[in-house]
Amino acid sequence: VQLQASGGGLVQAGGSLRLSCVASGLSFDDYAIGWFRQAPGKEREAVASITWRRQDTYYQDSVKGRFTISRDNAKNPVYLQMNSLKPEDTAVYYCASGGPTASSNSSTYNNWGQGTLVTVSS
Repeated sequence: VQLQASGGGLVQAGGSLRLSCVASGLSFDDYAIGWFRQAPGKEREAVASITWRRQDTYYQDSVKGRFTISRDNAKNPVYLQMNSLKPEDTAVYYCASGGPTASSNSSTYNNWGQGTLVTVSS
């Protein structure tokens, strides 16, 4: 299984970015895709996740109402639309596959992609 995250960049506070996660090699559809982030000097934290089949979702409280996780009907990719970005959203964002629930627990995800850097300037 391979996951490829993309879409990061530099944006001003209040701006938007859309991250994409393309997964290959998944042989079943009862899984979840999660977005995590890690800021410098901080632990990795869950941002949002979605189950592929039922599209159940999880959001961290600090991103509710600003971020939206979704998936393309044609299997790939999974998107993370990030609006009203804040400087505290600055981090390396990773996508991961696991499941079967939309969990915030990183131990339930067993495949990780490389990160994409999001920098929000004030």
